[in-house]
Amino acid sequence: MPAPALSVKNLVLSHAGRQLVHPLTFAVQQGETVALLGASGSGKSLTASALTGTIPEGITASGEISFGTASRPSDGGSTAGKAGAALISQDPQTSLNPLVPVGNQLTIPLRRGFSRTDAMAEAARLLARVGLEDPAEILRRYTGELSGGQLQRVCVAFALACRTEFLVADEPTTALDAATQQTVLASLRAWVSEGRTLLFITHDLAAAANLCSRALVMENGRIVENAPMAELLQSPQHPYTKSLALAATTTSLLPASAGMAVAA
Repeated sequence: MPAPALSVKNLVLSHAGRQLVHPLTFAVQQGETVALLGASGSGKSLTASALTGTIPEGITASGEISFGTASRPSDGGSTAGKAGAALISQDPQTSLNPLVPVGNQLTIPLRRGFSRTDAMAEAARLLARVGLEDPAEILRRYTGELSGGQLQRVCVAFALACRTEFLVADEPTTALDAATQQTVLASLRAWVSEGRTLLFITHDLAAAANLCSRALVMENGRIVENAPMAELLQSPQHPYTKSLALAATTTSLLPASAGMAVAA
């Protein structure tokens, strides 16, 4: 069998001797779309930082993370070529340089394999792909001239420009209006339809249900449920998962096809 796109073994993240993420072991197969669900503070974004080598200062890590056949320690470093993961951060304001035009930033990961002119053309194509109108104008702008929704879509385009086979999307639809959320989800859906692999980190079960085939549910730094999305929607097992499902059902945010029946 081919190696998983992502394999995590005994990942532990700590601060000042206190475990924030307890030993995690899970895998994501090639071409899978997996949601990592959890409330704020559950450890999902810290997990994302470990996967992408962006662990915050003061956090210590142990364990092993492998992308395909390339592995590295969980405390940083990167794998070569297209191994490893691109990250869509939940905070585009800190992910982009406010002093550099968007186009100059987007062409950085495109410099390998493209001339400068072709790289700028590809950057414009990616901006159009994520639903931004007048991409040529966006390329000329600075981040301070863009709205939050525009910035988030630029971050999605930047991650796609990295051309990795694995993408970690950390709360990419947070603070976006409903229409922009759907545009971002459609962009991610098109990206994974090409055979790539996605770990979609969110507290939003409705967004996860629209995009992912399987879910890992985190609470207090532990994975408490791991199930196919349809099974999780139909019959959630853990109390926290049940509360997520009930909230989504109450607000009518889930797709009509979900057909949920949440046990009391």
